[in-house]
Amino acid sequence: MKGLLPFAALLALLLLGPILLHRHADHSADRADDTLVIITPHNEATRYEFGRAFQEAHFEKTGRTVFVDWRTAGGTSEIARYIGAQYLGSFRDYWTRALHRDWTPECASFDDPKAATPAAVAARKAFLASNAGCGVDLFFGGGSFDYIQMATAGRLVDSGVIAAHPELFALPAASPAPAGIMNTHIPQTLGGEPLWDPKGCWIGACLGAFGICYNTDSLARLGIAPPPAQWADLASPRYANELALADPTQSGSVAKAFEMIMQQQIAEAGGNVPQGWLRGMQLIQRISANARYFTDNATEIPYSVEAGDAAAGMCIDFYGRFESEAVRRLDGTSRMMYETPRGGSSTGADSIGLFRGAPHQALAREFIEFVISQQGQNLWCFRAGTPGGPEKYTLRRLPIRPNLYAPQWRPYEADPDVDPYAPGPSGADFVYQPRWTASLYGVISFAIRTAYIDPHDELKQAWEALNQAGFPPRATAAFCDMSAIDYAHASGPIRDALRSSNKLDSVIMARELDEHFRQQYAKAGSLARRGL
Repeated sequence: MKGLLPFAALLALLLLGPILLHRHADHSADRADDTLVIITPHNEATRYEFGRAFQEAHFEKTGRTVFVDWRTAGGTSEIARYIGAQYLGSFRDYWTRALHRDWTPECASFDDPKAATPAAVAARKAFLASNAGCGVDLFFGGGSFDYIQMATAGRLVDSGVIAAHPELFALPAASPAPAGIMNTHIPQTLGGEPLWDPKGCWIGACLGAFGICYNTDSLARLGIAPPPAQWADLASPRYANELALADPTQSGSVAKAFEMIMQQQIAEAGGNVPQGWLRGMQLIQRISANARYFTDNATEIPYSVEAGDAAAGMCIDFYGRFESEAVRRLDGTSRMMYETPRGGSSTGADSIGLFRGAPHQALAREFIEFVISQQGQNLWCFRAGTPGGPEKYTLRRLPIRPNLYAPQWRPYEADPDVDPYAPGPSGADFVYQPRWTASLYGVISFAIRTAYIDPHDELKQAWEALNQAGFPPRATAAFCDMSAIDYAHASGPIRDALRSSNKLDSVIMARELDEHFRQQYAKAGSLARRGL
């Protein structure tokens, strides 16, 4: 019996531990005067530094304590799905109980500005006039595409912050500061990317680009030198089974990174969209063929590369820089490095926005103002322990306020040589052209999923056969055939299937493309093994 007591105590601890931890968190919320609910894809380091700093600032300002209730649901794609489901339930309840109206399938289009039926239009009008909420105050983190989608749906509303701070947002991007004077205004666009919403529904909190992370030890093991500096470098057969990639249909940041590849290829084709589209899809195909795996979570990529499970990967700059900082040696070197491809990535906003029906609207607005304040912006770029900087974690992100790139702040910054507002190697030398790919943003991810990810085993086998055979012409041509997802098909039948109100259309399209590419790779592999 005595021997069973320690086991019983351990079992009780394992069963009750999560409950006790949950209660501890509840007690923290119960003790606070105020609560703020934020949903975010940001990592624990960012949540810690901004939560801690805002709590201190709020107490100093009001004498009240605040509990920041962070909600994490994965990446921005998962967050969007979760928020959409919450608003669906909330508005349906409002429609049937408050307005006493019957719910029909057409009413489910309340968040679609293109809804055309009378019932859908009426539901849309009622939603935009309502205070229906999702139980969350703020969306914090993620690219402008996700915020534009949320704002267009009516889920994000004007926080009033932009109107209240003309000293930060008044000047348009076309009005540069006088020579020798640091511009303190956040431009509306940077390199073609929007940094804040003119209607005030979202604001860029910091800046981010997309690039390549790599492990110097792994590259040395593989005999690869110099390290990858361009997207095309990752297409080399030397990286076979050595790349870490993510599914763009599951991650907004990864979807944007693949769009950057397409944009660069179109630019290099002189703006010829069909030709650049073809080149981009073929480049992504070769990069995908080198992938060891595709994860659903983009944050896993730098961890995998740092650990040596993959030699290189595609990631947002923050993920790469932060992990490089985490494994920095005492001599200042790190086995984990990050590189933004020159001419291969725009710099866009990582944003924040207020949800319709936010339960703590005034406090949410105060948090937004804190994030864009000098105090909040310091947290992104200052080294941990520096005056006004983060307490525990060096976040290594790029602040959105241009004045933070002034020489006076460089002694405190983790990346003092990087200035996204300046032309040249560290600044803006990429211009995003929305007319090329913006309307096909979802199509790009869908094509990658059905042509490269679902048939990934067949893709890798064909790639290995081509490499071993020295890339014979017929086999190589069969492998690179993009006729099923060329620009004509992408902007026509594929986009139509994805936009169809009948969800079965996209399922059928995915199945057809999947089967097409499995057969294509089997044919290419067979030709390669025969030396044709």
